[in-house]
Amino acid sequence: MATPELAACKLVEGYCTHMPKKYWGKTSFFDDAAPLSEASGYIIVIGMGLGMTLLAAVLTHLEVAYTRSGAISSEFFNTAGRSVKTGLTASVIVSQWTWAATLLQSSNVAWNYGISGPFWYASGATIQVLLFGILAIEIKRKCPTAHTMCEIVRARWPGAHGTFLFFGFSANLIVTSMLILGGGATINALTGMNTVLASFLIPISVIPYTMYGGLKATFLASYIHTTIIFVVLLMMIYTIYVSEFSSDQIWTMIKQTSAYTTDECRHIFSEDFVEGTGSATYTHWLTLDRTKDTPAPDKLFLYREKNKDLSACLEADDCTKQFACGGVAGNAGMDTDTGSYLTMVSLEGLKFGIINIVGNFGTVFCDQSYWQSAIAAKPGSAHKGYMLGGMVWFAIPFSLASSLGVASTAIQLPVSATEAGAGLVPPAVAVHLLGSGGGWAIAVMLFMAIISTGSAEAIAVSSLISYDIYKPYFNPQASGDDIIRISRIVIPLYCIFAGALATALFHIGIGLGWVYGFMGIHIGCAVAPVWFCMTDSRVSAKAAICGAWAGCVCGYLAWIFTCLGLGDPLDKYGLGTLSSMLAGNVFSIGVSFLICQGQALLAPDDYDWRSLKEIALLDDDQSGLDAEDLSEAKLVPALNWIKRVGWATTFVLIVLWPALSTPAGVFTKTYFAFWIFVVLAWGFFASVVIVGLPIYESFEEISTIAKALVGLGGASKDEIALSERAGKSVEA
Repeated sequence: MATPELAACKLVEGYCTHMPKKYWGKTSFFDDAAPLSEASGYIIVIGMGLGMTLLAAVLTHLEVAYTRSGAISSEFFNTAGRSVKTGLTASVIVSQWTWAATLLQSSNVAWNYGISGPFWYASGATIQVLLFGILAIEIKRKCPTAHTMCEIVRARWPGAHGTFLFFGFSANLIVTSMLILGGGATINALTGMNTVLASFLIPISVIPYTMYGGLKATFLASYIHTTIIFVVLLMMIYTIYVSEFSSDQIWTMIKQTSAYTTDECRHIFSEDFVEGTGSATYTHWLTLDRTKDTPAPDKLFLYREKNKDLSACLEADDCTKQFACGGVAGNAGMDTDTGSYLTMVSLEGLKFGIINIVGNFGTVFCDQSYWQSAIAAKPGSAHKGYMLGGMVWFAIPFSLASSLGVASTAIQLPVSATEAGAGLVPPAVAVHLLGSGGGWAIAVMLFMAIISTGSAEAIAVSSLISYDIYKPYFNPQASGDDIIRISRIVIPLYCIFAGALATALFHIGIGLGWVYGFMGIHIGCAVAPVWFCMTDSRVSAKAAICGAWAGCVCGYLAWIFTCLGLGDPLDKYGLGTLSSMLAGNVFSIGVSFLICQGQALLAPDDYDWRSLKEIALLDDDQSGLDAEDLSEAKLVPALNWIKRVGWATTFVLIVLWPALSTPAGVFTKTYFAFWIFVVLAWGFFASVVIVGLPIYESFEEISTIAKALVGLGGASKDEIALSERAGKSVEA
């Protein structure tokens, strides 16, 4: 498809823009005009929530009825029987790791920093999943009967239990808050539905099926969610790079966006912009004999500052740009101050990458939902599931943001920084290209991600409260039925509390992007102790506790003092800068690591791992605990494999790939076409694998259940349940 705006722009003398004409003078893309009806919001949030509940409940009932003789024990409720295969484990990891931020914030960083943003988002949040595969095997080796991360900590370091419960709950609350903040803002922008109401209805929609089937219902729903997400992903990348544009056209349009001068951008982003003559009010303002009391041009909306602040910053030439126009500070190309969106040489992109790496180590290693997935996986599938899940998940932010995020800048849609920070870049591009259908697609995709991760967070919190608070401190003799009852009480209470927290953050003006940068400051400090809990016998409880709290305090201090040192105000804007966030993240994880390693080297402990194996089952449910599968002969080779592959892939993603891309500088049209080929290929193959593999692996079980349902000679419930526990399949 041709780009008529760009072609026409070349024929006009004076001020000109390739922004579509219908957006001239708009101070934001959505501009309080929702492309979908408010009723659509209720259909998505309530209707789809009920639909997914019904579907997950039916699938869980069939799985339980025909493979477990109709019994849901507490072990099954919280661990899914420890028998989940590679494909479903990978699908669950993809689903749990696909937050609202994955779909929304990844395009925001593309809008901010160019093509380096999607890469650093994807690579900086993939390596944690790959390396968690090491912990997944260590769990099977050292504590196969465990239920939660904090239960493991308590078995090794009893005195540290409260500390890591705090950081575990913090991780769950941060992740859930981001889900609801992104979801509420997007549903509001697309449908006009009240943001506060959406913030409560979104988490409530995950309650029914999570309460009914526990972890296995969450897993089955996650597969459905992942499938829908990848279908929409393929639709979006096809629309942008095949149907509407080509990589060459996108390259040309981005070059034009970067090429606008400061003066041109001020004209273009004024409410009275006219092609050729520009903005009359800004032109008049330039002719004035200006003093500090001269009013700013009232039609100019390029910058965040208003009124007197705008006048002052225009004179000092240090205003805060609110729209993608001109170059990117710190990127290669053009000159030393501003550069191209088409380069991996991006200082701000690199800063974001480091923040992303630290923060996501915290939200993987400290989030009970990932430990729960590792506990639920079959011993021979755990490491493969995490490896496959990480590589498939990479495609979502990389491919989606390299399409929607890059296209928003190329087309020069009037997406404001406030909208981008709220995660509204993808819906803006989708609505521009596909109209209301694009809005529906993004809303459905987002809702799938929210309820999938939301249900995982809800079951994770219920497990922590049941196994780490209720059982050890209130009812040491708790039975499996007691645990299920407490879990089912906690799930709705947590969802309502999470909605209230997200609403509070919304009312004080804290958005998705801000929370995303902050998370590593608060929970990054717990990463090293949790890692060493499973991998290093020398680290003591005192070091773990001191490392976690000292890292947290140092992270906060570094964050605040960096903000002050840079001369920024101590408000959400000053504390939200990349430099301040970077300092806080690095100090939080770094101080904690140094304390733990310092103690291990100078005064090593000598832990024998025995207490981890003494964690008791509440029900006599031995599924997934076959002695042969848990033998060192099988698990040690798996551990060695995931260490080699995990660390090698980590090196490729965060060192080798960026290093090889750096010499390219500003991408040529040919290099950019190759980059987009990788984007498209990764997205396509990831979709095929993650949708097809779980069905392939479970085909016999699916066939057996289907035959039993229609009376064509399927095995009896007891036979299937017996074979499940024996780790064998039943021939129908």
